[in-house]
Amino acid sequence: MSERPANAMRGEAEIVIAGRRLILRPSFAALVAAEEELGSLFDLVERAAGGRLLLSEIVTLFWHVVCDRPDHLTRDQLGEGMMTLGLAGVTPALKILLRQILSGGDA
Repeated sequence: MSERPANAMRGEAEIVIAGRRLILRPSFAALVAAEEELGSLFDLVERAAGGRLLLSEIVTLFWHVVCDRPDHLTRDQLGEGMMTLGLAGVTPALKILLRQILSGGDA
């Protein structure tokens, strides 16, 4: 868990899962790891734009970009926490990440 807020200038986002703030940082290494599991990030963005992004894809993307992921956090716990937030609660962070994927910058 990070004690600092997300840095929007770096394309970071944040979500709160089980009372813990998680910083989502789309670093090159994190996005490569996500792409290895999900396939092309360009295709991922296109599916998102078309409303065809799967919940499992969102969880996978978030899993890979969590900065300083707590050792005790599992992917299932992240997914369950995201479902507690609901799609409306997760969408702002997803939009930030997708924007960073498309536009790049100093991540």
